[in-house]
Amino acid sequence: MSGKPRLTYLNGRGRMEAIRWLLAAAGVEFEEVFFDTEEQYEKLVKGGSLLFQQVPLVEIDGMKMVQTRAILSYIAGKYNLYGKDLKERALIDMYVEGIFDLLQMVLMFPFSPPEEKEKNLESMKEKATRRYFPVFEKALKQHGQDFLVGDKFSWADVQLMQGILEVEEKIPDVLSGFPQLQAFKTKMSNMPTIKKFLQPGSPRKPPADKHYVETVLKIFMK
Repeated sequence: MSGKPRLTYLNGRGRMEAIRWLLAAAGVEFEEVFFDTEEQYEKLVKGGSLLFQQVPLVEIDGMKMVQTRAILSYIAGKYNLYGKDLKERALIDMYVEGIFDLLQMVLMFPFSPPEEKEKNLESMKEKATRRYFPVFEKALKQHGQDFLVGDKFSWADVQLMQGILEVEEKIPDVLSGFPQLQAFKTKMSNMPTIKKFLQPGSPRKPPADKHYVETVLKIFMK
């Protein structure tokens, strides 16, 4: 096995996408192993690699890590994306948790019954434009830096960039009232590691399609 982190998950975004984003933003190459059947998943569980019988699974530095937040925290700390002190780390954690709350709505949207999709989309737009994005718009304006925390690029910036792009896929004009976030998106898009991740052929996964939804339901929603 190479020294690259090894990611095991379905061939789709899900809870692994934030991990792909963070590794890519840190300039870290990684390997991916995909499964798409219940049998393959059960083999992972029986093999003892999944501490709580759940994926994502990331093998890094001799560890078999599970639980998305734990994995992300480790990556952020390892690659110096977690602030310079405890106060900055706490701020990064708060921002990241807020973005995760918003991304949870995006994550679950493809699994909505057809009759609820319009209502859920409206709820996503309302939460994004009234609860979450105003926080980051204000933070960037008051902070006066290119980044959310301190004077350097952090996990919070990566997570916000992912959040912006994935909400925009569902609501293209969602940033229309947020000039600071529009400028932030432009700056982040031009950072070399993120620019590379946004190019076709990168490990970034497309939005969930019908096949991905069916695969998730078949494996996990028995």
